[in-house]
Amino acid sequence: MGRESIEEGKLSNPLLVKNIDSESQLYGYGGTGENSGAGNEQQSGTFSSSATTMVVLSSLVAVSGSYVFGSAVGYSSPARSGVMDDLGLTVAEYSVFGSILTIGAMIGAVVSGRIADYIGRRGAMAFSEIFCILGWLAIAFSKVAWWAELGRLLLGCGMGLLSYVVPIYIAEITQKNLRGGFTTVHQFMICCGVSLTYLIGAFLNWRALALIGTVPCVIQILGLFFIPESPRWLAKIGQEKKCEDALQNLRGKNADISQEKSEIRDYTETLKRLSEASILDLFQRRYAYSLIVGVGLMVLQQFGGVNGIAFYASTIFISAGFSDSIGTLAMVAVQIPMTGLGVILMDKSGRRPLLLVSSTGTCLGCLLVGLSFLLQNLQQWKQVTPILALVGVLVFTGSFSLGMGGIPWVIMSEIFPINMKGSAGSLVTLVSWLGSWIVSYAFNFLMDWNSAGTFFMFSCVSGVTILFVAKLVPETKGRTLEEIQTSMNRFSEKR
Repeated sequence: MGRESIEEGKLSNPLLVKNIDSESQLYGYGGTGENSGAGNEQQSGTFSSSATTMVVLSSLVAVSGSYVFGSAVGYSSPARSGVMDDLGLTVAEYSVFGSILTIGAMIGAVVSGRIADYIGRRGAMAFSEIFCILGWLAIAFSKVAWWAELGRLLLGCGMGLLSYVVPIYIAEITQKNLRGGFTTVHQFMICCGVSLTYLIGAFLNWRALALIGTVPCVIQILGLFFIPESPRWLAKIGQEKKCEDALQNLRGKNADISQEKSEIRDYTETLKRLSEASILDLFQRRYAYSLIVGVGLMVLQQFGGVNGIAFYASTIFISAGFSDSIGTLAMVAVQIPMTGLGVILMDKSGRRPLLLVSSTGTCLGCLLVGLSFLLQNLQQWKQVTPILALVGVLVFTGSFSLGMGGIPWVIMSEIFPINMKGSAGSLVTLVSWLGSWIVSYAFNFLMDWNSAGTFFMFSCVSGVTILFVAKLVPETKGRTLEEIQTSMNRFSEKR
């Protein structure tokens, strides 16, 4: 089997056939890598169409890490005033504290694939939670700023690892017909982590909130003792007997796993025959379109302002003259159901329509918040401006949760050939976290410079996103990975 045929999307392997549906290509937020292709096996045999207790339990343990991810992102908003007062931080110093999380996440994301391949999926999750626990404890008991920043950095390292390994593990243990729904729960639990941290932070001080952050970490570590390792990882390292035992445990004692076991073995052998491409290999003409779409969506996602708003929501509400506790509670009420709606609509309405609706909503939301601050500066409609800011933030949050939060990661996992996924995943994840750091660090300075201008800029980025999606982003719903790759390559050749 030649490498050229793989890159052109013409893998003559039973794992990639015309019957593959789009669900098998969903790997969740940040979940890309060479093993992402594991979701593409053909269901030519009669596999169980319902989830077993062990699959459900294993997925719940895994997404405890997704909740940790979300709680780390959401922490800096309710903790802002307490941390600044108790540790005597300036706006610039708190910006370092808030944004250093993304520096750690970049470090964790870069090494995540290697660690997950070396010590396994369960081992990587446990390893990441140790970083998270140490980080939360360092923050909770910090007496000086640098200690709290070190804790935030450690927490970011754990978060970067979790952003890779959780969706990979879920994708590798679930049946084909359930994989799409199960992997998108990862994004849903991130949203729950952010929202509930806002909610709890409205009633507890920042030290207690950090201590509570250790609870889901401990839950996941304990839960890992009761769930099996990924059968695909076991097959990859040559542990055939353990692979069979893990697969039988996941599918049930009486389930016939011979077909799936055979496909896992075939897939593993295929991977061994392929040389993993380097990041430099991505910069070939044949991948130009895929690279523009994948990286472009991540840049627009981050520079639309999501992490500035998520990290410092309370600051926005206070600056707008609105109650920060009521504002964050309202965000919780909007964010969770809208994320759930996005999960439901993902494979029904398609990627492009959801992205267009989502980016239009984020554009409108930022425009409303910017208008609120502009009217406030002009001393106009003083009674209306706080409500306008709240409505704008809620429209932005709900719209982002509907599509722009998760769909760029789904599309990115679908548009690159199987042997390019690892390199593409590393590059796109790095771009995403770098953009996150820039926005989260600069946000407070931008707000001090010009609050209205900050949100008008975010609104303009969302406007560009609408055009970008309309002109360049392909619809991948209902198309096989093979068909997607072939169409992407043809487009690049025409260019």
